[in-house]
Amino acid sequence: MGVSGSGKSTLGALLAHKLDCPFLEGDDFHDARAVAKMSAGRPLNDDDRWPWLDRLGRAIGEAVASGGPVVAACSALRHSYRERLRRAIGAPTRFVLLDASHGELLRRLTERAGHYMPASLLDSQLATLERPGADETVFTLDAVASPERLCEMAHAWLADAAPA
Repeated sequence: MGVSGSGKSTLGALLAHKLDCPFLEGDDFHDARAVAKMSAGRPLNDDDRWPWLDRLGRAIGEAVASGGPVVAACSALRHSYRERLRRAIGAPTRFVLLDASHGELLRRLTERAGHYMPASLLDSQLATLERPGADETVFTLDAVASPERLCEMAHAWLADAAPA
């Protein structure tokens, strides 16, 4: 989880490979209207996000039910979004937050080509982000570490974590 440009997709793909399990890219579950809205530089609101979170959560839950662990990349910016995902998944769920400075995120978004999410939406995502509280089982990582190191740390945390 994390804002756009934090490295969710890169870490997710590496972690899924290490765990030998499916990887689901949350961006693939947005509907065309939401993608068009973001492409136009307009931030999503809760009404845009609820159906997306439900689709992604169901897909994760189905993947878990049919074969065990699955890794997904999803912004999951608010506590309520993470809770909605947990309910839709219906299985033990862990979140890893990739955290980086505004400057680092802006640099990554500016250098990224071929993605519909413009750098102009970074501030709205950061404003929406609700950092996990003590009541949530979330592992926070500094996103400036190498993807390989992030994968090692996330894997070790997941191996040590009790079911949620």
